[in-house]
Amino acid sequence: MRQGFLTIAWRDLLRFVRFRALLFSSLVQPALWMAFFGIAMSASFDRLAPVGVAPGGLPSVNYLTFMAAGVIGMTSLFVSFYGGIVILFDRNWGLMREIMASPIPRGDIIAGIGLSVVAKSILQATLILIFGLLLGAGFFPGTTPLTGIAAYLGVMLFVAVFSFGFLCLSAAISITLESPEGLQGVITLLTMPIFFLSNALYPVDAFPPVLQALSVINPLTHLVNGIRFFAIGEDFFAVGETYHLTAIDTATSLLVLVLFAALMYGIARWRFAVARVT
Repeated sequence: MRQGFLTIAWRDLLRFVRFRALLFSSLVQPALWMAFFGIAMSASFDRLAPVGVAPGGLPSVNYLTFMAAGVIGMTSLFVSFYGGIVILFDRNWGLMREIMASPIPRGDIIAGIGLSVVAKSILQATLILIFGLLLGAGFFPGTTPLTGIAAYLGVMLFVAVFSFGFLCLSAAISITLESPEGLQGVITLLTMPIFFLSNALYPVDAFPPVLQALSVINPLTHLVNGIRFFAIGEDFFAVGETYHLTAIDTATSLLVLVLFAALMYGIARWRFAVARVT
């Protein structure tokens, strides 16, 4: 593994740790989402669709457990999208010019920042899982310590591939734009449709056909499906709907995320190859 790749990742992680306000907010934000949004929404949805006897004897899952997977997906989306802003700051401060003038391949710059963002996403996803368990979320039901570790690693695999893909998209946008305000505007424009056209907080079966089709190709939907498969189970009943998540469906979702990440990495490399940083 090339030294430049690790150097870029280590530099970004050091900056993340040393900026204590950023570190503190990044660690506390997932807990706040689960504590306030999760509990409040759980109380509302459980009143509309109370947890009871599920059809066919399936395990019945409360809304807190159901939406916690969506919170992990939402957090990974925001962390990876905003991870690219470091490229824009380095460009405006003149540091990106020095990095690109060095012998480090431009693909390594993207991959190094991607590794850093993946580490941050995994950290926040782990905190959400832990805090969700403390609040009463039914993660990893009926697992032994060994199968629980395997399920946790499955969740983190999905989080890692998803985060890397959206970091590459963010990097391609960041190296093209010149102002942080422009990047924030583009991120806001993209994140809202991606988030609300997914199954993160509610079932998508009631969507109009066009929105259902968009949900199927939404990477966030595939991330949430993978998280629920490993953290909740293959078959369960939640929010008035029956869910059957097979291993084949989960492998398909992972393949979609891998293809998405590969496509975004190719676009990011192309944008870095033609970028002129002064």
